[in-house]
Amino acid sequence: MKTAVIYNSQTGFTKKYAEWISKAVGADCFELGTAKRHNFDRYDTIVFGGWACAGKIHKISWFKSNMDKWSGKMLIVFCTGGSPAETPEIKTFFSNNFSEAEQKIVHAFYCPGGFCYEKMPAGSKLMMKMFQKIVGAKKDKTVADIEMLKMISHSYDISDKKYIEPIIELLHNTGEGV
Repeated sequence: MKTAVIYNSQTGFTKKYAEWISKAVGADCFELGTAKRHNFDRYDTIVFGGWACAGKIHKISWFKSNMDKWSGKMLIVFCTGGSPAETPEIKTFFSNNFSEAEQKIVHAFYCPGGFCYEKMPAGSKLMMKMFQKIVGAKKDKTVADIEMLKMISHSYDISDKKYIEPIIELLHNTGEGV
């Protein structure tokens, strides 16, 4: 059984998780730009990693556009973001990224990453600063708003290998990637 891990990373968190997963199961690992030129017929499992951006998984449209041709393969998506793993909105986030039919065939996982303003492109930095101002200007900030403002005001890394354990377990339990 053969597994491919494909990732799209802006500041390195998604790449880190993709490399951890591929190393743990002996999978081939591809950056999305390279993957777009690759044929995945020989793989039994496709794992796609992207990062959260404005409520969407960045570049998920590429993965979804290939789902029909990957019919019969195990499909796994992981998303990295700056929120802690226990954030209640994560389930809604995945529901907004996948239709009900897609949710039945895609195994989705969230892996907390963080923010790295030093590696962020100028447009993303500007978007984050605007978001900070919008949330900061709210008159009746919730506890969650205040916590979010504290987190996104600086770079931080909350990534941890423990967050790939459910993905590795799924791959091992189905005989994939071993």
